[in-house]
Amino acid sequence: MSKRYYWFLIIFLGVLTAFGPFVTDMCLPTLPAMADVFNTTTSAVQMGLTTSMLGLAIGQLIFGPLSDKYGRKKLLLYALLLYAFSTIACIYSTTIEMFNICRFVQGLGAAGGIVLSRSISTDSFTGRDLAKAFVIIGAVNGVAPVSAPVIGGLVASSVGWKGIFWILFGLGALLLTMCSVYNETLPVEKRSRGSLLSLMSSFSKLLHIKYYVIYVLISGFANGILFAYISSASFIIQNHYGYSELFFSIVFGINAVGIGLGSALTLKFKKMINAALFGACGCTALSLLQFVNYFAFGGGFYIFETLIFFTMLCLGFILSSSTTLAMEEGRSYTGAASALFGAVGFTFGAFVSPLVGIGNIMTSTFTTLTVTALVALVLSLVARRR
Repeated sequence: MSKRYYWFLIIFLGVLTAFGPFVTDMCLPTLPAMADVFNTTTSAVQMGLTTSMLGLAIGQLIFGPLSDKYGRKKLLLYALLLYAFSTIACIYSTTIEMFNICRFVQGLGAAGGIVLSRSISTDSFTGRDLAKAFVIIGAVNGVAPVSAPVIGGLVASSVGWKGIFWILFGLGALLLTMCSVYNETLPVEKRSRGSLLSLMSSFSKLLHIKYYVIYVLISGFANGILFAYISSASFIIQNHYGYSELFFSIVFGINAVGIGLGSALTLKFKKMINAALFGACGCTALSLLQFVNYFAFGGGFYIFETLIFFTMLCLGFILSSSTTLAMEEGRSYTGAASALFGAVGFTFGAFVSPLVGIGNIMTSTFTTLTVTALVALVLSLVARRR
């Protein structure tokens, strides 16, 4: 692999990874305007977020195993074309019901990019090089969901919700162009030769690989930390502390840098499980300190934000290391391993997000952060005893 193609592949994988979070989150600032356009309720418009996330979860379970049989490039092209057509359909939807159905299909297409980014990485790299690739993927996995709403908010006033979907269409077109340069990474002789039913049985086989399951669960609880923060941040910063939307966007962006920095520093560890353990320890301790700050010292904003920043930094360690470890364990069923890994992450995020709204948002958020971090810590300790 030439150095030029190596860097093309790294950039390609990074953009593929950002695909899903941008599809779901970039339009969040325009939801109120969309409710007016479609003359419907806020909950009906928010259903578009639910259907797109459902599409992202299901799509990974479809495209991952199929790519083990038919190759990565062909499946990626089909996924991107499905995404492109459904994005156009979203733009020209005349009812909220039609829009939400199109969002589900859009999620299905975008899922191909997410699941295949991990599969292509595992095909292309091993050992330390694989860890480097997943550092980038881990950073994007953490940064993209945080930065997408901020970018959407910055452009929404000038381009509107349809403009955001045209930007998303352009992202798909860029990936289609890059896909034409990408060289297939799964040779015919290494592809699965079983039936489609046997491909689905790969999930069952993966569930019997003990440490693959542990690493997937570590990542799942790490995603719980991430989505607990994303779901609560705007309410805490704007409603509880009384800061403006602009200030919230700045803080959100700073914390995204923390996730990227943590992911980059993962390579300082010789063993990826040590990086996961360090990150889980940090997240647990910092979440507990949030309780101390809130109940003993009045919960000042700058202490709150400092603790959140370092929590996100520690989260970066977990996201990158758990991805590397899980995909190494599931290498025999790369596509299915990537699919199950991604679907579990979105499921944890969907389950955790509503929990921060129960009762006092400060208490519920800190409790959710602490519990998810603590479980990730226990699982990391179990994995380290291997």
